[in-house]
Amino acid sequence: MNYIISFVVFLLDQISKILVLKYLKDVGEIPIINNVLHFTYVENRGAAFGVLQGQRWFFILITILIIGFIIVYFRKNKHYPKPMMLGLSLIVGGALGNLVDRVLYNFVVDFIDFRIWPVFNIADSAIVIGQILVIYVILKYDDLSKKEM
Repeated sequence: MNYIISFVVFLLDQISKILVLKYLKDVGEIPIINNVLHFTYVENRGAAFGVLQGQRWFFILITILIIGFIIVYFRKNKHYPKPMMLGLSLIVGGALGNLVDRVLYNFVVDFIDFRIWPVFNIADSAIVIGQILVIYVILKYDDLSKKEM
């Protein structure tokens, strides 16, 4: 199930980015809810909030290592809490989506713009939600092997 969740996140992310590249790149911006939510085309060559611009190979390497670590974790810890496994699945799907962008385009396609936050994409959302779930489980439970989670 973990791989299915990761694949669905990856697929949704990549489909959205293909549509953005096809229909939004030349337009630049489309207001969905004026001054609240816009689809804004951004080429992010860095990480979150655009930090570490131009470090493509660093991000590719780190992403591959993180995805590899999580896949090994999936195989070794099949009975861990569902929120933990869901969180890790979201992180893998999102990381793969942004990894493909970095490899294919040399940047990550961002487009969701709430005006009060840096522009982001579906992969970024999945990674953040996944991290919240993982942190929740780590903070909530002393022993991750407990069955009542």
